[in-house]
Amino acid sequence: MNRDEIGEYVQRSQQLIEASPQMDEENTKVKLVQPFLELLGWDLYSTEVSLEYTIPMASGSTHVDYALLVGDSPVVFVEAKPVRSTLTSDEVRQLRSYMRQELDVDWGILTNGKSFEVLTKNHRDNGGEEVSVVQFDLDDLAKNPDVLELLSKESIRSGKSDEVAEQVAETNRAIRHLQKDEDVVTKAVREAIEDEIGELTVDLEQQSREFIQNLVSVLKEQRQFVSDEPSSESHEDTAKREDDEKKTASPSADDDVPTEGYIIRFSDGHEIPDEKDRPQTQQKLNMGAAVDYLIEEYNLTEGLCLITSRRWITS
Repeated sequence: MNRDEIGEYVQRSQQLIEASPQMDEENTKVKLVQPFLELLGWDLYSTEVSLEYTIPMASGSTHVDYALLVGDSPVVFVEAKPVRSTLTSDEVRQLRSYMRQELDVDWGILTNGKSFEVLTKNHRDNGGEEVSVVQFDLDDLAKNPDVLELLSKESIRSGKSDEVAEQVAETNRAIRHLQKDEDVVTKAVREAIEDEIGELTVDLEQQSREFIQNLVSVLKEQRQFVSDEPSSESHEDTAKREDDEKKTASPSADDDVPTEGYIIRFSDGHEIPDEKDRPQTQQKLNMGAAVDYLIEEYNLTEGLCLITSRRWITS
């Protein structure tokens, strides 16, 4: 999607909200929600968007603010609330009940123009129960516009959105497994390292546990914004980002880091740190590098029910 158009939409919406923080529902729809749907590629002046779409219910019927259609079938329901309100769990449940009445509606968007929650039907688990896939606000959208790839008309129609939702579901399953069985996974990582290296002069149990906890944190961040497309950042932005990452990851000469330490040597001849990095040896960094090497060379994650990460856009 066009990042400039997304940036302009975010800026315009934020200005409107700042000028009218008590905006009512009708103005929210016209000034914020409808431009958002157009940004996703849906034509409001065609038959692919239906306003006040009628939904049959057991006790009669009700209406959803917008139904987005492919052919004659609705595939996305959008429920809008006024800017001045806060999205609630009751409103999420309401949208779920709407989605449940239409077999072809796999997606739902709840928004007040500044915050957004996206729901999808989990066909793999729980018999197609409606689950929350992602939550974001305008600030998130400004930083990570790729989230809109999940909701664009083209992604919905091509089925790409379903693939992305499955990636998020897989990540959620991995997070639940790591949190529920942290002791078991920690033990498996520790034993795998001991089998390859032997005893180390570090608390291997603690280092392995920290590795699992850090992995959970990374997965939680990465599941929010997903993209298979190459980054469109400029060469200057790329260089600056890589330089910042190096500064963050590598201790400087002024940091209180010991210049002496140990070397981890594997049976295949691989050493951590390698020769050029030994003046800056740091125990914790070396331990992390050792775990990364083992995971890559020996596929430790296969037996731990983890997933292989794709390139994710994080907040």
